[in-house]
Amino acid sequence: MILIFLGTAGSGKTTITASFGGYLEKNGNSVGYVNLDTGVKKLPYKPDIDVRDIITVEELMKEGYGPNGAIVESYDRLLSHADEILSGILELDEELDYLLIDTPGQMESFLFHEFGMRITSGLKEPLAAYLFGPDILRRPSDYCFVKFFAIMIDLRLGTTTVPVLNKVDLIREEELSSIRRLLEDIDYLNARLKLDPSMQGFLAYRICSFLPEVSPPVRVVYASAKTGEGFDELETLSYEHYCTCGDLT
Repeated sequence: MILIFLGTAGSGKTTITASFGGYLEKNGNSVGYVNLDTGVKKLPYKPDIDVRDIITVEELMKEGYGPNGAIVESYDRLLSHADEILSGILELDEELDYLLIDTPGQMESFLFHEFGMRITSGLKEPLAAYLFGPDILRRPSDYCFVKFFAIMIDLRLGTTTVPVLNKVDLIREEELSSIRRLLEDIDYLNARLKLDPSMQGFLAYRICSFLPEVSPPVRVVYASAKTGEGFDELETLSYEHYCTCGDLT
């Protein structure tokens, strides 16, 4: 089973890759790790495949590139190694129960670069976990953005994508209850959006109104890389994705 962790910088991709992998190993699963981040300096897990063995952002900055230019250039250079990396990932997938793929801190360098497309298009039914934190959920339109962005990942990478609200250990119980309702009840979210008189609210309302037509309902995972909360749900979704015993609703 291949699980790809995606998300913006600071969403907890690397931490949850390590902690979820540890959870799976404690449950008796064989787990492999793939690091696709050329800019990370330290990892809390031992990668079986590490793109830093080919090129790093730090090396490119010594050549005179700025931080952003070095990130882009690193994936330009990795592109010629994409088939080699993909072959290694597929070999590990055959040998192990789970293969966890940690993607770049700057998500756009994976989503919008040909390297990311080359890797994901060659994988066997990968499941993508789109991580986001509670800090971005301030207005009803933010919830629409999260739902819509998960669909955009599906469209761009051709993967089934599960939204994962990470860092739930930082959320008060009463606040989490409100967040759950807005994430899970599309009718309630649309009713809230309809009351927003701003152009942003109107746009969010129109987008969220047609989401049920273009996307099947998918369970949201509420997780904490720190406490392990939600890991059982994430494991269940991974299993359901790879078998015929159920869907992800």
